[in-house]
Amino acid sequence: MKQNKYDEAEFFRNYSQMARSTQGLEAAGEWYKLRTMLPELKDKNVLDLGCGFGWHCRYAREQQARSVIGVDLSENMLQRAREMTDDSRIEYRKMAIEDIEFAPEQFDVVISSLALHYIEQLDQVFAQIHACLVEGGALVYSVEHPIFTARAAQDWHYGPQGEIMHWPVDDYHQEGKRGTNFLNQDVVKYHRTLATHLNELIQAGFVIQQVAESKPSTEMMDQIPGMRDENRRPMFLMIAAVKA
Repeated sequence: MKQNKYDEAEFFRNYSQMARSTQGLEAAGEWYKLRTMLPELKDKNVLDLGCGFGWHCRYAREQQARSVIGVDLSENMLQRAREMTDDSRIEYRKMAIEDIEFAPEQFDVVISSLALHYIEQLDQVFAQIHACLVEGGALVYSVEHPIFTARAAQDWHYGPQGEIMHWPVDDYHQEGKRGTNFLNQDVVKYHRTLATHLNELIQAGFVIQQVAESKPSTEMMDQIPGMRDENRRPMFLMIAAVKA
């Protein structure tokens, strides 16, 4: 299933108002950890899958990447990315992540931020990524954490006064489609266990280097009300791997 909610006017309008959309990477709670998992980007050819507004593409060029290609299915996303980019070495292409077809060993680094949990056949995408990476090339990606995606509700359990009690986890081993709500819209995501993420990478020919489970930075906890609750369960899973 190739889902494109971001070209729906109301959904895109709501997404455009999120802090990470208006303020960039520094407003993304997982970024302070994810950037430490990236390899050296200088003189590297980089692919960004699900590039959105192009924040990671522009960051790669700030780190002196040789070239960057950003891929996204949404024309709204790509239009905004192009408006925010003034760099001839960044190219944006409209295509679904499932449809990527690049030359063998075309890239040194592949990045994907919060896009792969929309993919049904992730093993096939991992195989495509492996093929277009050079030997020793890096894949670094973030997705919603399996603890977060296990239940379609994706919400806390609240007490009688509306207070947060705990984060419920259920149906963890029942992988597959989850119809959930995001930005007041019905959205389809795909739940897979942590073991499946790791094993499908290994089966695709990757060597896993680092795994991280998001928690907010001290600065975010001090500045944003309610952010301390994000320490009670991980919202995002981040994995860095290299092509064997």
